[in-house]
Amino acid sequence: MADYHIKHITRYTYASTVIDCTNQIMLYPISDNKQTVSKHEIKISGEPPVDVFQDYFGNKIGVFSIVKPHNSLTIESLMDVTITESEIPQDNEPAEEQWKQLYQSDEVIPYMDFLQVESFIAEEEIDEILTSIVDKEKTPFQNAQALSEYIYKNFEYKKGVTSIETKVDEILKLKAGVCQDFAHLMLLMLRIIRIPARYVSGYICPKNHELRGEGATHAWVEAFLPFYGWLGLDPTNNCIVSDRHVRLAVGRNFSDCTPVKGTYKGSSEHTLEVSVSIDNGHVRTQEEKETVPVFSYTSKNPGISNNSYRRYLEMQQQQQ
Repeated sequence: MADYHIKHITRYTYASTVIDCTNQIMLYPISDNKQTVSKHEIKISGEPPVDVFQDYFGNKIGVFSIVKPHNSLTIESLMDVTITESEIPQDNEPAEEQWKQLYQSDEVIPYMDFLQVESFIAEEEIDEILTSIVDKEKTPFQNAQALSEYIYKNFEYKKGVTSIETKVDEILKLKAGVCQDFAHLMLLMLRIIRIPARYVSGYICPKNHELRGEGATHAWVEAFLPFYGWLGLDPTNNCIVSDRHVRLAVGRNFSDCTPVKGTYKGSSEHTLEVSVSIDNGHVRTQEEKETVPVFSYTSKNPGISNNSYRRYLEMQQQQQ
């Protein structure tokens, strides 16, 4: 069991005054038997009222609008969460029986939503990869672990080479990317072999600085395993998700779990800054405080109105 205090700040500073700013936020940590939220607070500049509802996948979503003219927008999410260490699947049931159960999930809600394979071109390359790795004589759990290991060993963790628009085909060519890319690639592979898989957004928490993506927004997958349920797998670090990962949202892909998105009227020239600070009870030195990840990006496209935040969400993901 591990306790974390997380502070996630998203700040937009505009080159000129903007109006009619409407936004959707998915910054509410999941609360269930694996993750307990003892405190959570959303602070937004201008203090607009926030309508909160639950989406199709069970995620909490906040929606707010700022009609008045403004030159900046700050969204601050503060949370205290306790994570329970996950139990490793015992995997005692025969592999044949497990696969038989999975093949019956194609038309079962909610699993059918997480079996939809996105369109891609490199079918031959993916087939070759899967043929070399997948062994139906082994259990779904063993095959899912093998896919995670393949991605970890064969794809370079490299920031700045991809965006939220990057498709699987491009990731295969680059053999590089960040956690979002590795999660999408693993989702595709799992779904092709008929293991329901969903995208997870959240944070990976620091300990000994041995994991990629520590102290920032992160993404991984959850695979549905017969006789067990949903198991988190992090291909970026080739590990089973346990008490180091904090979940914000689940969905079919990144677009279902976007942390912040919306529109406003005004020039698209603006600066985006995102910072994530995670405290696990360790008292930080001043030097450590100064190394808290802060991502900054400036968009310079004057004269374009009705700008969408989604175009710049990739900048938030580059923290990963």
